[in-house]
Amino acid sequence: MQSFFTAAGALLLGTISICATAQAEGTGYEGYFQIYNNTDSNTVVGFYTNDGEGWSTNWLSRRLAPGENAKAEFHEGNQNCEQTLQVGWLGTDGSEVLDEPIDIDICEASNVYLDDNEVYFD
Repeated sequence: MQSFFTAAGALLLGTISICATAQAEGTGYEGYFQIYNNTDSNTVVGFYTNDGEGWSTNWLSRRLAPGENAKAEFHEGNQNCEQTLQVGWLGTDGSEVLDEPIDIDICEASNVYLDDNEVYFD
């Protein structure tokens, strides 16, 4: 598997690996969740979390193209499961366009879905 994301938050450390067909069967309680770019034509260029101590650096080490998914792995440590998530999309001029932040419990999330007008998880 190829390294896809690199995480560097104050309390959140992790990696996300590209995985075209495998599905995560666990939850964040097991230290991972799956991220899906469910769009037809939008590319993810940024993935950020905030546990109340400030925004993490961009987890992405490369882009997540439409239809791709990735396994997000993190090391809990002193981690707060309650996070705010924000996704950056590739703009038409090559810039990053940020979605509205959403709250997520990464310890309970099994899947995070990135759609054209919505970001949600289960």
